[in-house]
Amino acid sequence: MPDAGYIAAALAIGVAITVALRAIPFGMKALVRESALLHDLGRWMPLGAVTILAVYGLATIDFAGGQHGVPEGAGVMVTIAFHVWRRNAVLSIAAGTAVCLVLANLAL
Repeated sequence: MPDAGYIAAALAIGVAITVALRAIPFGMKALVRESALLHDLGRWMPLGAVTILAVYGLATIDFAGGQHGVPEGAGVMVTIAFHVWRRNAVLSIAAGTAVCLVLANLAL
């Protein structure tokens, strides 16, 4: 069993590294504040994250299963329709999720 000094030193090193890694982005912010690349990343990252999540979610649909992907497909279509109609992401996601869950829980 390691002695208490060794454990304390390992813990202190781990804490110092964690704090440093979390502080570095805030220190770098002043250097890249006017960066066009940073501005573009801030504008496009939310769309990229949602796209990755959507592709991952749709890739796991079991078309050979009992419902043949109908609830998921209907949820996607309702989400798209609501977004085109209202341009409100929260309403679109809520409506599509509700349709998907209702259809998935119906006994077909």
